[in-house]
Amino acid sequence: MPYKVGRPERYGGRGPTFDTPAWLHEVPAEEVHKLDLDLILLQAPQNYLVDQYELLSSAQLRLPKVYLEHNAPRPHPTDSKHIVDDPHMLLVHVTHYNHLMWDSGCTPTRVIEHSVVIDPPVAYQGTREKGITVVNGMPQRGRLVGHDLFLALRKRVPLDLAGMLNEGMADCLGDIPYRHLHSTLAQYRFLFSPIRYTSLPLAVIEGLTIGMPIVALATTELPGVIEQGKQGFLSCDVDELSEQMQFLLTHPQEAKRMGEQARKLAHERFSMERFIRDWNAAFALVTGITAVSQVS
Repeated sequence: MPYKVGRPERYGGRGPTFDTPAWLHEVPAEEVHKLDLDLILLQAPQNYLVDQYELLSSAQLRLPKVYLEHNAPRPHPTDSKHIVDDPHMLLVHVTHYNHLMWDSGCTPTRVIEHSVVIDPPVAYQGTREKGITVVNGMPQRGRLVGHDLFLALRKRVPLDLAGMLNEGMADCLGDIPYRHLHSTLAQYRFLFSPIRYTSLPLAVIEGLTIGMPIVALATTELPGVIEQGKQGFLSCDVDELSEQMQFLLTHPQEAKRMGEQARKLAHERFSMERFIRDWNAAFALVTGITAVSQVS
């Protein structure tokens, strides 16, 4: 991971609140051109348009490249053409919804869904009779992430908010260090995702993995993940969302039952073993190097 002095955007390195593994290495941005690399992974438009040409040597620019697209298409859900249109690159989408909706041009594509790392002892308790939402920068990002919905539903149902850049939001828990985030989430009765339009939120996958019931909008990839009344509830009706939250608050055993189904789903669909296998296969495809089955 390249970094620069002051850790500006795209050059932040490991980040102050994440416990990254020892095999993830930082390197000064000005030293990248000296590295012996197998492939280049790009994850943002500026990586593709600017950074690769500023950082990489001419030989590195000829290496196999993968562009990891984290986001749903914008500005339009069906008519947005992806910035990468290159038959010699691989474009990886993180949901099937994104893969369906982006115009990926002539670029080869595949879907690799997310996974998350949860400390094994952390498990759903649900003893706190509240819901929790985890969204960064909610006031700045506005309707896209459901700022208005969160405020409206908070008047009906007890809801807490966690996430960075939420200054000014009443009773916000702030940016909880990742090493403590999941044990905090596990205390709440349910996780609420108010985001209108996004890829599958990592907070939802984290909640599922912990064993939390999920309440969320029935948009983008979520209807293909959450079965109504099984791992939680989905709706585009705010009144119905409120009723579903109240149900979970007054029926803790039902919340626990849904949480058990949520954990089972996460184990089957979002496990780290599956994630590693999928990414090793993608790396093998673009490099011609045989995939390994595990990462130590």
